[in-house]
Amino acid sequence: MIKAAGHVGGLTAADLNYPDHFAFHDGVALARLLAENGMALNGLAMRYYTDPGFAIGAFTNPNPATRRAAIDLTKQGIDTLAEMGGRLMTLWMGQDGFDYAFQADYARMWDDTVAAIADVADHNPAIDISIEYKPNEPRAFALMPDVATTLLALREVGRPNTGVTLDFAHVLYADEMPAHAAHLVSRHSRLLGVHLNDGYGKRDDGLMAGTVHAVQTVELFVELDRAGYDGVIYFDTFPDQSGLDPVEEARTNIRLTERLREVAKVLTGEAALASAIAAQDAAQSQRIVAAALYGA
Repeated sequence: MIKAAGHVGGLTAADLNYPDHFAFHDGVALARLLAENGMALNGLAMRYYTDPGFAIGAFTNPNPATRRAAIDLTKQGIDTLAEMGGRLMTLWMGQDGFDYAFQADYARMWDDTVAAIADVADHNPAIDISIEYKPNEPRAFALMPDVATTLLALREVGRPNTGVTLDFAHVLYADEMPAHAAHLVSRHSRLLGVHLNDGYGKRDDGLMAGTVHAVQTVELFVELDRAGYDGVIYFDTFPDQSGLDPVEEARTNIRLTERLREVAKVLTGEAALASAIAAQDAAQSQRIVAAALYGA
C-alpha cells in the first residue's frame, strides 16, 4: 500500500493504523518504507474495533481490566509513534458508545473516557492526542458524536497536547457545517487534523473530496486559512467500495483539492464577499462564490 501511494505523485505524508498496520512490520521498517517512497509519517490512528474484546467499549468498557488494556495499547502506539518520528495520535472511539436505553451508565462512561484521554495525553506530552468524532458506527450512539460534545470533553481533560480532528463526512452527518465546526475547534481547542472526503450526509460515504459539497469544501479551506491551520490534509476516502483504482482516486483527490484551495485563496481576499457576509446577503455571496468556482 505504501509503495502504491508513492506512485500517486503529490502525496508527501501518511498516517498508519495501530496496531493493524504493524502486524507484519515494525515501526523502523515502516518508517523506512515511507521514506523510500517519498513520504513522511504524519501520525498514527488507533484502531480498537478490530479486537473483539473492545466490542462494547475500549475507554468505556465496564471491565476495568479491558479498559486498562485499551489504555495500555494506546500508550504502546504512542511509544511507536515517537520512535518513528511522528507527532500526532488520532483517537476515533467508535466502539465507545451505546445502543439501547438503559444500557449505559452515562456518568461512568463520560468520567472513564475523560480520565483515559488525560492518561494517554500525559504519557508523552510531546505527542498530540486528537479526537476524531463521529455520530455513530459501529455503536448506534457514539459518546463523542459531534463537535460540541467533543469540545466539552476536552475542556474537562484539560491537557495542552489535545485537540480535534475534523473528518468532512463525519461533520456532514453530524448535521454540522464544516467551516463552522472548524471555527469552533480553533476557538475552544486546537485543530490538529483535517480528513478530507465527501458524502451525502447520511453515513460515512468516503467519496472523493469536493465531489458533492464543493462549496462547503471551499468554505472550509477559507476558514482553515483564517485559523492559520498548517497541518496535513489527509484523504480519508474509500476507493475500494466502488471499485476505483486507488492510485487514480488519490490523484483525483489531489487535483480537486488543489483547485478548490486555489478558489479559497481568491475568496479569502475578496472584499465584496466579505461585505456580503457581513450583511448576511446570501444572494450576493453565492454569486461571488459561483463566479470563482464556475466562472458564472
